Amino acid sequence: MAQLEIRDLTKSFDATEVIKGVNLSIQDHEFCVFLGPSGCGKSTMLRLIAGLEDVSSGQLLLAGQDITHAPAAKRNLAMVFQSYALYPHMNVRDNLSFALKLAKMPQAQIDAKLARTARTLGLDALLERKPAALSGGQRQRVAIGRAIVREPAIFLFDEPLSNLDAALRIQTRLEIARLHRELHATTIYVTHDQVEAMTLADKVVIFNGGRVEQVGPPLTLFQQPANRFVAAFLGMPSMSFIDVTVDDGSLRLPGGLRLLPPAALTLPAAPGSTLSLGLRPDQVSLLAQSTPQALPCTVEVVERLGSDTYVYVSVPGAGPVTVRVAGDDPVAVGDQRWLDLDVSRGHVFADSGQALYHPAVH
Repeated sequence: MAQLEIRDLTKSFDATEVIKGVNLSIQDHEFCVFLGPSGCGKSTMLRLIAGLEDVSSGQLLLAGQDITHAPAAKRNLAMVFQSYALYPHMNVRDNLSFALKLAKMPQAQIDAKLARTARTLGLDALLERKPAALSGGQRQRVAIGRAIVREPAIFLFDEPLSNLDAALRIQTRLEIARLHRELHATTIYVTHDQVEAMTLADKVVIFNGGRVEQVGPPLTLFQQPANRFVAAFLGMPSMSFIDVTVDDGSLRLPGGLRLLPPAALTLPAAPGSTLSLGLRPDQVSLLAQSTPQALPCTVEVVERLGSDTYVYVSVPGAGPVTVRVAGDDPVAVGDQRWLDLDVSRGHVFADSGQALYHPAVH
């Protein structure tokens, strides 16, 4: 059983509080991803769990046992670092078995664990090589293997793919997903890359400023973000936002265009209240001709990606909006186009940032 409970956890460096009362439960066999921008506290949280930083207050419970102040070596956790952290003078075999030898494990047991791990990670032919003779992806596999041989209660990954090129990052991400399915291990994975989070996680924890903004399955967070921060952070390209004003039961856009709100949206009672209409690139349409319910815009940037094209437009008084169109759409920089807006297809956020409405999922 490898359930981890985090209760009211805080961490301060002198007068600066970087983790601010986090409560979180990570279930046995779960793949949990800590996601957020740089400086949000996700790596500090991982180091607190690993025992590499001292907790200022709060509790860490592993399978019901309090490990808040236990030494890192006594927590039965294994961490894979961004920098690989391999011993350069040791070959792959010795790097994999080093921790087991320190624990004075019988040699026969070490050999069995080593053989099984090398076979799982495809390292059989590399056991006599030293790290300098390995590629980046091979080094990362050795770093993962060094964690696997210990058979820990929880695997901790600290941005393990950051040093790899794009193609190798995809390959290694697929290997990590396969390993998780085979090992059924509880895993906590830190990244700022939302593609890794969306493709690997059973559960995503969004961090911001040392606090947890939202927790849930990846698609739930994408489709039903709790607030504007989560909505803006998840999605490539990012969600666009247009400020709208509540006016006599309708939503007034820049330029005076009025849109009827969806029936499921309860408008603020005070007239003149400001809301944000959040639109992902596929939730707004780009028109070649004007209609009564369209906003004029100017095409600023066109990104052609093959089957899809992303068009970045500027709306007078509203700012930038991103639209996804067909890959063969002839749109060009400088074109005058119109945005066809349907509030029911987008998300609506209060002035505080909290979500008020999400479109139905089909």
